[in-house]
Amino acid sequence: MLGEKKLIKLFPEFKELVQSSGIDLVLDKVLVQKSSGSLIENEKKLPDIEELEGSIYTLKSHTTYLATIDRKIKIPIGYAMLYLPRSTLLRSFVSVQTAVGDPGFYGTLMFMIYNHGKFDYQIKRGDRIVQGVVFEVDGSGEYSGNYQEEE
Repeated sequence: MLGEKKLIKLFPEFKELVQSSGIDLVLDKVLVQKSSGSLIENEKKLPDIEELEGSIYTLKSHTTYLATIDRKIKIPIGYAMLYLPRSTLLRSFVSVQTAVGDPGFYGTLMFMIYNHGKFDYQIKRGDRIVQGVVFEVDGSGEYSGNYQEEE
């Protein structure tokens, strides 16, 4: 796992969010599902989504949301990023589910948020929701999946 000095060098655009062992990632948008989706024989049909309005979001009890962070990220070739929820969310019965950030990925990160609690939970655009931890990957290739964006 990489520490603060190496993280600042690799991710200078996140300098103010670098911690001792990871990078805090900041909430931008919260989205809700509006239609069904599927994955059959590797054919992806993503559900339609809709952005919630405002800058303070109320996460309803036992409800799933998608969230984006406030800037695009470029993961250098030779490195991978794992995303972990901030502990304040976990202590509030809110989980953040994530995937691996592959070497060479560039684009908008999207995470799933679920409020496990009995009560609604409020969160504001600009709050830190996830910490990305970075690892070196020996002999890595480069991400070339559907979610790669143009730089």
